[in-house]
Amino acid sequence: MNLQVETRQGMHGEREPIAFTLGERRIEVIQVIDRWLAADHSYFKITGSDQATYILRYLLATREWDMTLFQAPT
Repeated sequence: MNLQVETRQGMHGEREPIAFTLGERRIEVIQVIDRWLAADHSYFKITGSDQATYILRYLLATREWDMTLFQAPT
């Protein structure tokens, strides 16, 4: 599935997701729950506007985003 991520500059200078599109569906980031930053990649655990939890990973070398976790709302 095609993942497109919209970002803004975060508090540590990293690119932080504010919304993303999965296929035809646009999901806004309601909350960044946690973040893990490293020299070559970053992970963001977020709550989406659909109330689901996601972990998005950004790879600096390729400038690509992928989704490593999806948890449906309970």
